[in-house]
Amino acid sequence: QLQLVESGGGLVQPGGSLRLSCTASGFTLHTYTIAWFRQAPGKEREEVSCINTSGGTTNSVKGRFTISRDNAKNTVYLQMNSLKSEDTAKYYCAAAGSVWCPSIEDEYVYWGQGTQVTVPS
Repeated sequence: QLQLVESGGGLVQPGGSLRLSCTASGFTLHTYTIAWFRQAPGKEREEVSCINTSGGTTNSVKGRFTISRDNAKNTVYLQMNSLKSEDTAKYYCAAAGSVWCPSIEDEYVYWGQGTQVTVPS
């Protein structure tokens, strides 16, 4: 069964850090472009960061979040530093078959169930 599983979320104080993990089962993650999305209550889902098959990245939270891959572990990470209350959301990872980071969500074919990140104000 093809599956993405996120982990690493939790409750963290403002200014703290978390590292989210996205692990694949049933397929090889490094052959896919992987992105992290987040959705806060009452808001639309937004892309946070993407890493393509060549290791190139995009990042909407510059200076605080970093996406990376560990191909040996079939895992993509999202390192989140200097967390703020506005980072509170459910974070999802998704996989696209494209070589480059897609411009539309419809290109992502596999989605995880999400992991909750809560940063109190």
